[in-house]
Amino acid sequence: MFHYFYIVIQSISIQELLADPKPLIDVRSPGEFEQGHIPGAVNVPLFSDDERAHIGTVYVRRSRDEAMQIGYAYANPKKQWFIDEVRNVAPDGSVVIHCWRGGMRSRLFAEHLHENGFENISVITGGYKSWRRLLNEHWSKPHQVLILGGYTGSGKTPIVKKLQELGHQAIDLEGLACHKGSAFGAIGQKPQPTTEQFENNLYDIWSRFNPALPVWLEDESCNIGKVNLPAALFTQMRAAPVFFLDIPRSVRAEYLVTDYAAASIDDLKESILKISRRLGGQNVNQALQWLDEGNLYEVAFLSLSYYDKAYSRGLEFHDNKKVLMIAAESINTEKNTELILDEYERGK
Repeated sequence: MFHYFYIVIQSISIQELLADPKPLIDVRSPGEFEQGHIPGAVNVPLFSDDERAHIGTVYVRRSRDEAMQIGYAYANPKKQWFIDEVRNVAPDGSVVIHCWRGGMRSRLFAEHLHENGFENISVITGGYKSWRRLLNEHWSKPHQVLILGGYTGSGKTPIVKKLQELGHQAIDLEGLACHKGSAFGAIGQKPQPTTEQFENNLYDIWSRFNPALPVWLEDESCNIGKVNLPAALFTQMRAAPVFFLDIPRSVRAEYLVTDYAAASIDDLKESILKISRRLGGQNVNQALQWLDEGNLYEVAFLSLSYYDKAYSRGLEFHDNKKVLMIAAESINTEKNTELILDEYERGK
């Protein structure tokens, strides 16, 4: 069974784990894990959400010892399940454990593994909290950032992916956020991660980059749907050079019609209603009528009249001297990527 006293378990820092990755077990509750976790970690919860809440209540209202007794009572019936789950993740017995702060939950779990044949067990010093501290320190440092700008419907996300294919350091922020950034952005997307998990996933990608080289990001507001960008990173994005693709609105409207071709009329109507105050009642009624008639091009063109104005206002927060306008007549990913890279090379 679980004991009150710990055997000696090896501790490692979060930096050591990143330098030499091993199977990672997060023993926090499912709710904690869903709120945010280290990418790649597997959740084998010592306690359920309800069990954790009960233990916490007893700890505060009664005593630490009574809370521990209740914790042992909850955990002991799951002993074999813990072993089976970890063996599925780490069949060779080499595994890293963590909880919130690298305290009792991870230590007791590691002790139980050791008693059942796991010989190479480590616990992360400071737990998940040390990972979050590392992230905050990372975003506060200066980074080389290049911004891909352009009005809505300019095909910026495919260019980000093309840059990745060409070997450039680029991150699809909207892909990580599961949202395209507008009132229509949730259509056809998976549920958004929490802001905390978005930050975790973003750092996981960024930490693999060469810090001597720039990172390409699509121009975004401080939030993408319900997900917020790290404040320190957003500040740096505002100060970074912007490579702005200037594409005619009519071309962009045609692109949006194709991009949202699979969307249901009901979803499109719901999105129009989200910006009804900005479009104005007459425009909203017209857009809804066009949707009923299947005239998606006119709806897209009308919506862009609002989004272009909003984007122009956002562009004012960038240094005008760092906004490089690049005229393009069509939405051709390869050609427009080449235009952007040519402009970047000229400015180096």
